[in-house]
Amino acid sequence: MTSTADKAKLLQELHAAPELLLVVNVWDAITAKVVAETPGTKALATPSHGIAASRGYPDGEKIPREEMIAEVALIVRVAGDLPVTADLEGGYGDPGGTVARAIEVGAVGCNLEDQMKPLAESVKAVEAAVAAAQRAGVDFVLNARTDAFVKAGDRDPEEVLTDAIERGRAYLDAGASNFFVPGRLDEDQVGRLVDALGERKVNLIGIPGSIPLARAQELGVSRVSYGPWSQNVALTALAKLAEDVYAGGGLPADTRKLN
Repeated sequence: MTSTADKAKLLQELHAAPELLLVVNVWDAITAKVVAETPGTKALATPSHGIAASRGYPDGEKIPREEMIAEVALIVRVAGDLPVTADLEGGYGDPGGTVARAIEVGAVGCNLEDQMKPLAESVKAVEAAVAAAQRAGVDFVLNARTDAFVKAGDRDPEEVLTDAIERGRAYLDAGASNFFVPGRLDEDQVGRLVDALGERKVNLIGIPGSIPLARAQELGVSRVSYGPWSQNVALTALAKLAEDVYAGGGLPADTRKLN
């Protein structure tokens, strides 16, 4: 088995490579197995929303930290030599301790949300997470996330972009590896983020209406992940099966036995 340190190094290299890193989020052992065995998979990522939902909790740090970490541990085990990055929300009130626990179970990267808290408070959270990884001796991929766009509301888009850039610079200066900007961003916004923060430093989420993956790579984006949307794809298929069965139908002809 590849060591945690080696998997962390690989994940750092994947983020810095000229090729766009694509990670399809998984939320339990069987989804991790299916994606890990799919040709082209280079790393796995967990969605906090997806894991919480699968365990009966709403999103937003309602799931106990140890339940989240336990699911991450199962996914790491199934992933084998593939590096795993975990969505750790805002750190559950203890960003440094939460990153330390994630590293203990084999995760080599994480998302850490700012939840639009005051900038100074968010920077301290990044610093605590970075310090925890340094103490563990792991070149951890800290993907510092801003909610500037997802919580923009009626704010002026230019003001939101300026805010995001300021937060991105602050988090990268505090030691974050990458900057995650979820939301429906257009090409101009993505390009300006990359220009301000550097190529292979900005990460996006794939959602309906996102810019094409080829364009994201051309603009210098590092990674695209899918958050809870991969779970929504699976749940949509399940809902359609139930609807078809109740209407007198059955399994889709292209169903594959994957477990």
